[in-house]
Formats: sequence, structure tokens, C-alpha cells
Amino acid sequence: MEHVVSRYAKKSAPKPSFADRLQRWLPKIVLAPTMLVTVVCIYGYIFWTAALSLTNSRFLPSFNFAGFTQYEKLMENDRWITSITNLGIFGLLFMLVAIGLGVGLAILLDQNIRQEGAIRTIYLYPMALSFIVTGTAWKWILNPGLGIEKLMQDWGFTNFEFDWLVNSDMSVYTLVIAAVWQSSGFVMAMFLAGLRGIDSSIIKAAQIDGANLPTIYVKIILPCLRPVFFSAVIITSHIAIKSFDLVTAMTAGGPGYSSDLPALFMYAHSFTRGQIGLGAASAMMMLAGILAILVPYLYSELREKKS
Repeated sequence: MEHVVSRYAKKSAPKPSFADRLQRWLPKIVLAPTMLVTVVCIYGYIFWTAALSLTNSRFLPSFNFAGFTQYEKLMENDRWITSITNLGIFGLLFMLVAIGLGVGLAILLDQNIRQEGAIRTIYLYPMALSFIVTGTAWKWILNPGLGIEKLMQDWGFTNFEFDWLVNSDMSVYTLVIAAVWQSSGFVMAMFLAGLRGIDSSIIKAAQIDGANLPTIYVKIILPCLRPVFFSAVIITSHIAIKSFDLVTAMTAGGPGYSSDLPALFMYAHSFTRGQIGLGAASAMMMLAGILAILVPYLYSELREKKS
């Protein structure tokens, strides 16, 4: 009897109208172009670059399979070794200083100081600028004939020197200065949001137990911000690895190749030197560097959620 009733109900159920079907498919239709562009222009070009890195392509793409020849040439290229060394120096200093400064500024603003909104805006303003603008501005500031050195000498300090921009041993450190100025405010905003999300009752309980403010931040609050630290490391490392416009505007990799970075190396060999295969290999090495940082982070996050 129940079987007969269910069959009758199915037959008598009204068919969904066109408006109902459109409402059900509308989100998929709206998201389809974005998904298509993402698949083709991001993941498609990643696989395309990986394929080119395994060929002997020069001025134009070639489909002659050459194995890992381009990667061998890459490891024997002195400019690539220099760019990797510079990336290690630049990336490590940039991450440490930007995160350290961001944490310090966030703790400062977390004390409910006066004019917090204005100060936060001032700290965040550099992030609104492009790296091209930042690089150009700092190029003027650090230029020995225009910037800090000339200003100090005009004030009477004739022996003052600050020629890092034209000094091959120090030029990579000028990139650190500009990048920290650009990104530390963003890191501050991340940590400030994390600090404001911590339950104030924890802080009050620690104060009742006699803990002073530095101890509370070091032993209680900052350990609670471990996910924010991970996010800051991921973001700053990604900025460091893909830095191109900042280097181009500020030093153009010079003097010589003393401030060269992998992104500039990739662009130069792919588009100005006619070595597409070698440039593609360097791009895949940069991607591998990002994945080496991102995959362990995602693994740890997923593992914590499962546990």
C-alpha cells in the first residue's frame, strides 16, 4: 500500500518551473567564468611552464623533449646562484624584521592608546602603494647624490656616507629596507586582529595571579597567535620569492648582479635573452620554493583540525 502511495506521489509531484531551475543553476553559472579563468590562466600555465622547462626552447616554444637539461644549466649558472643567495639574505631578513616590527606595533596599538585609528592608518598606508612606487621612492631616498647622504652632508656632516644603493656588497640590504617599510603595517594589522580576538578574561586571570604585562604577552598571548605567525610567514615568504617590481624599480638587480633575485632572473632569460626553457626552469624552482613552505603549513593545519 505504501509503495503504491509513493508511486502516486511521484507521478503527481509538479515539475520544477524554469525559474526554480534557473535559481538552482544561477550560482554555478555566475562562478563558471571565474573557475574557467582560474583553471586556464593559473593551473594551465603552470603545467605549460613545467612542460617548457623540459624542452630546449629558446626564442620560441619548442616541443623537443630535453629532460632535465635546463635544470642542470640553471644550477651551473653563476647568476642563478647569486640570485638564490640574495633571496636567502633578503627573504630571511625581510621576514624576521617585518614580523618582529609588525608584532611590536600590534602590541603597542593593543594598549588602547590615543589616536589609535590615525596611527593604524599611517602604518597601513605603505601597503596601499605598489612596489613600483615604493622602489622608486626609496631609490631617490637612498641615492647618494639625492637622498640621505646628500642631506646629511648639506647639514654639515661632510664625512657621512650611506652608499648602500651603489655598493655591490650592501645593495641587497636596501631591498630589505624598502620591503619592510611596505609590508610591516600589513603584518601589524594581522596581529592586531589576532590580539583583539583573544578573550580578555585570560589576561585578567593572569594579572590576578600576579603576572606582569610582558610575561602575559610572551607566555600567554603570543603562543595563542601561532596561526597568525604561520600566516605571516607564508605571506612574507611569498612576497620575498616573487619580488620583481621592487627590485626592478630600485636597483634593476645591480650593481652588476649583486642584488639580483630569482624573479628578475626568470624575466631576463625568458623575455630578453631568448632562453625560454631556462626561464621556465627557474620559474618552476620558484614554485617549488613556495610549495616547500606552503605544503607543511597546510599539512599541520589539516592535521590539527582532524585531531
